[in-house]
Amino acid sequence: MDPVLRTLELLGVFFSLTACLCSLVTLMVPQWLTLSTELLPTESFQLGLWETCVVQDLGMTECMPYNTLLGLPPDIRLARILMCTTVATGLIGGLFAIPGINLVNSCRCTESVKARRTLKMLGGIFCIVAGVLGLVPVSYVAHLTVLRFFDESVPSVVPRWEFGDALFLGWTAGVLHLVAGFLLVTSCLFMQDETCSLDQSLALHRAQMTRPERSPHGRTEYV
Repeated sequence: MDPVLRTLELLGVFFSLTACLCSLVTLMVPQWLTLSTELLPTESFQLGLWETCVVQDLGMTECMPYNTLLGLPPDIRLARILMCTTVATGLIGGLFAIPGINLVNSCRCTESVKARRTLKMLGGIFCIVAGVLGLVPVSYVAHLTVLRFFDESVPSVVPRWEFGDALFLGWTAGVLHLVAGFLLVTSCLFMQDETCSLDQSLALHRAQMTRPERSPHGRTEYV
């Protein structure tokens, strides 16, 4: 077994699972955008995909979930849909990739190698798609936040939303998805078709020799 191939496979699966976890956390936490004002220095506001929260300096947090999807701003609604799709696509990619690595299936027959290559290729493609889908909503929300922050038509005394921790976690998840996908696809290039080993060939030959055959007279004969 080529150590380079084994390393690419393990790193690809590890990054894929880590990216799925980061995407799930990004989807659930409310720290997409934060806002603090000098009028209320003891409180800060957090905006997420599912709820808005008020955080006080004493450590108390009060959150209010959104009542309806249609009443949300377009950027939050789009981000929620794309992030849910990202998590689902990343999980599908991991489920395809894990059975294709040599650590799970070490048979080196030609048919097995082709099947593992197909599974890893599908897993890598799904991971790349998940990375793109994950980077789009995070970057879009960040772009709108920058435009609103530097909007000259709004008085400077009006507080503005700023980047939250979830945006940076989402960027990390998207990059990890892309890295995992490229590692899995690259590992497919190192796989080579191999014939069955000598032990497998002998076992197959013995099975054929001991298979019962029927004579023309209808009786079973053993070779």
